[in-house]
Amino acid sequence: MRMKKSLFFALSLTLALGLLIGSTGFAAFVQHTNSLDFCTSCHEMKDSVYEEYKKTTHYSNRSGVRAVCADCHIPHDWRDVIVRKVVAVKDVYHHLLGTIDTKEKFEARRLEMAQKVWVQMKENGSKECRNCHAFDAMVLVNQRPRARKQHENAMSDGRSCIECHKGLAHKAVHDQLPKSESAEDFNLQF
Repeated sequence: MRMKKSLFFALSLTLALGLLIGSTGFAAFVQHTNSLDFCTSCHEMKDSVYEEYKKTTHYSNRSGVRAVCADCHIPHDWRDVIVRKVVAVKDVYHHLLGTIDTKEKFEARRLEMAQKVWVQMKENGSKECRNCHAFDAMVLVNQRPRARKQHENAMSDGRSCIECHKGLAHKAVHDQLPKSESAEDFNLQF
């Protein structure tokens, strides 16, 4: 009986240590893949969207707060992070295939890639934006009249950030939508 207890204790301790080491390693991996250096390590990102992002207020602003790629493209709650990382495997796959390895290939697929992000952000209520921007934290009286009105309308209508803020950190591409597709298809605000 004593031997069974010792064996059970040893196995439990080994399992607990394995889980601790595995989860710590996985958390470190996720943190690394959320870094700006990692996101811009492939030339597809470094030579295109990164250069666009460096010209925005998310990169440089009066308060010195910088939002990096993961802040806008990865939700912050753990369950959604895991889902997004699993889905991101396709990005690695396409990188290895060379799907967007030239500027021409990237530009040819830019609208399609943007549409996927817009749909995803609309479906989740722009969760990524709301990690930093919250309606209840906005001091509307300090905003310009048009922005204040738009934010008031968005709050009362339950709209998400992406419905109005496309092309904020990257080249705007919603003007490339075919004429046969209405603005409502993507809820664009022209």
